[in-house]
Amino acid sequence: MMSRVSPHLTLLTASGVCSLIVLDTNIVAVTLPTIARDLGANFADIEWVVSAYMLAFAALLLPAGSIADRFGRQKTLLCGLGLFILASMGCGAAPTALFLDIARAVKGVGAALLLTSALASIGHTFHDEVERAKAWAFWGACMGVAMTAAPPLGGLITEYIGWRWIFYLNLPVGLLLIVMVWRAVPESRDPQSARLDPWGSLAFSASLLCLIWGLIEANRIGWSNPVTYGRLIGGALLLGVFVVIERLQQRPMVDLQLFRYPRFIGALLGMFAYAGCAQVMMTLLPFYLQNGLGFSAIASGLGMLPFAVTMLMGPRLGVRLSSRFAPATMMATGLTLVGAGNLLSAWAVSSGGYLPFALAIAVTGAGAGLLNGDTQKNIMACVPRARTGMASGMSTTMRFSAIVLTLGVYGALLSGHTEALLRAGLAAHGAQWLGETQGIASRVVAGDMSAALSLLPDTARNVVEPLAREAFVGGFSLLLRVAGLLALLGAVVVGILMRHPIPAPSTASFSAKA
Repeated sequence: MMSRVSPHLTLLTASGVCSLIVLDTNIVAVTLPTIARDLGANFADIEWVVSAYMLAFAALLLPAGSIADRFGRQKTLLCGLGLFILASMGCGAAPTALFLDIARAVKGVGAALLLTSALASIGHTFHDEVERAKAWAFWGACMGVAMTAAPPLGGLITEYIGWRWIFYLNLPVGLLLIVMVWRAVPESRDPQSARLDPWGSLAFSASLLCLIWGLIEANRIGWSNPVTYGRLIGGALLLGVFVVIERLQQRPMVDLQLFRYPRFIGALLGMFAYAGCAQVMMTLLPFYLQNGLGFSAIASGLGMLPFAVTMLMGPRLGVRLSSRFAPATMMATGLTLVGAGNLLSAWAVSSGGYLPFALAIAVTGAGAGLLNGDTQKNIMACVPRARTGMASGMSTTMRFSAIVLTLGVYGALLSGHTEALLRAGLAAHGAQWLGETQGIASRVVAGDMSAALSLLPDTARNVVEPLAREAFVGGFSLLLRVAGLLALLGAVVVGILMRHPIPAPSTASFSAKA
């Protein structure tokens, strides 16, 4: 029965699974200020709501790819959906920020199992180069629809029935997808898959944890604190340990010999730059709409539409352009648009007003749309069909590692610069309240202005509130400038590396491990 399943139905189901993950990831963004107010959380707590999920997700993508290859993609999809649904119920019922963080981390484990096995199922189903390109274009369009729907849907749910329902609604959707996976995704596996690599998985997970822990907590305990240095250096050392472990494996989770090929490195860096300079903005931009422009949750969701709509249109345009231009040109163009959009957004934030900001984020979204399907396609093109699980694991690991790491970097920039600007403003206009600077800045950045002002007497609030908003806007502008410059740098590097030929996957590095 399974052998007669339509490839297009398999593609639709796998794309639906990926869309659920993208929808769930991005729908949370517009609710974060509301969650902060409801649970009494500061900005570090809110960063962990996103980072706990992303960290578990990114850390387990590589072993999840091996699990999908070894035990079967359909089985992995079904297990991942069950875990994802249960964790969603825990998120919806969370009484505290800590409980929410733990449930989000468990949810990230389920998401890792889902995404790698869904992508591997698509890669395994479509063999012809033209058909595979069309499949990835459809997949990219589905991701665009999910991203387009997420902000306004998140705003509507938060505004009218409460933020907890963004998690509860995963139950009916998840159950429907379980039925579809059972009926429409044939079982497939890599008969020569590697054994599971617990030590490599542990080293990589611990490396990411140390790095993001150091970045997020640095603003709380201080960048000069030895603990901060210890976490960041420890993360770098553990990443080196991971590389050593993989080099010793006969058939590793990550085939390090692929890194001899500039084309493969360029494809991975393109994914990193796309995720770290464009996709992460789906989480960060709603903070400006609510904190800087004073939008409600639903208004900020609708305010994200220029970004989401142009991102939705990008993959369709990309399919047409890819027949005329080389992948290197497409990747460089997409990153250039992302960089220009972020720099224009920084100018719009400093100038004030929604219209220039909307036009600027539309440019960012256009670049993200060109990159969304292209990055995945270029990475998968560098590995043999039998190891699509490894390829999808590497691709998605790069994507979500970029999000979690840049979220930590951008969060540190936003928190640190906002606090510095607020301190300077208070020194000039309210020196008697300087002692409350850190507490005020942390709550303002999280979106809880009322909690920030509650630290002050009533007579001080009219003075401090405009200073706090101005400081936040200054911090956010810096964040956008850094993201813009990184994207432009990525465009140059990726454009050069991607001009090299695609590695031949049938050569010795693969056959020796077969």
